[in-house]
Amino acid sequence: MPSLAFLPPFASTPLARTEVLTSHQSLLPLTAEGLTFRTGDRVLVDIETLSIGSSGATMILGPNGAGKSLLIQLLHGLIVPTTGRISFGGRPIDTAARKRQAMVFQRPVMLRRSVASNLGFALKAQGVGRAERAERTARLLVEGGFEKVADQPARTLSGGEQQRLAMLRALSTEPELVFLDEPTSSLDPQSTLAIEEMVARAVKRGVKVVMVTHDIGQARRLGHEMIFMHHGRLTEQTPAANFFDQPESAPARDFLAGQILT
Repeated sequence: MPSLAFLPPFASTPLARTEVLTSHQSLLPLTAEGLTFRTGDRVLVDIETLSIGSSGATMILGPNGAGKSLLIQLLHGLIVPTTGRISFGGRPIDTAARKRQAMVFQRPVMLRRSVASNLGFALKAQGVGRAERAERTARLLVEGGFEKVADQPARTLSGGEQQRLAMLRALSTEPELVFLDEPTSSLDPQSTLAIEEMVARAVKRGVKVVMVTHDIGQARRLGHEMIFMHHGRLTEQTPAANFFDQPESAPARDFLAGQILT
């Protein structure tokens, strides 16, 4: 479900509480309880409990159709769960705090405007004033290597360049939490490396990354925590070293062994 990475997501199922998360409180841990998503009679996501902490990169692995992308869309608030509740830092989230998370999709979403304006629009949506917006946009263009194409329509960039711009735009607002939905799955090795370096730098700065990937090598390189999904269920959540050395669930063992899961 494509959406602009910098826009605040829609509200998740509300919790039966009066307190809400404010812009001054941490979004983490991110938790979900009794989370399901159904289409007709089909249950596509069915997770009893989930808790994602505040540090490092959490990688979500699993075969095609496991529900990985649906899960982060639910957590980000792009779609509403059939049942269950999602909380950030132990509370529902309000509009101001919602702006402290972002998402990047497999296919980059570019506005019909210049490279610089794609960055500037994201900052404007966050309430950044004109002078600061201009200064930060100029700095981001240099940081991302886009200063020579700043006035070029963003949609004329190559696929790898568009995805780097989408990442830069999402990170430009200094979010606390970023969801990434297979951002390198259609990229060449050079572009993939560039995205991975951006992810690693973001994590080093303290950004919490929750990333869907089908690439086991990428999960090894970037992940601090692993979540494995199969048939819409969370079968394993463990530190990355434990997952790759001694996976606990049979589906995870089969997946790491290269078997096609059905």
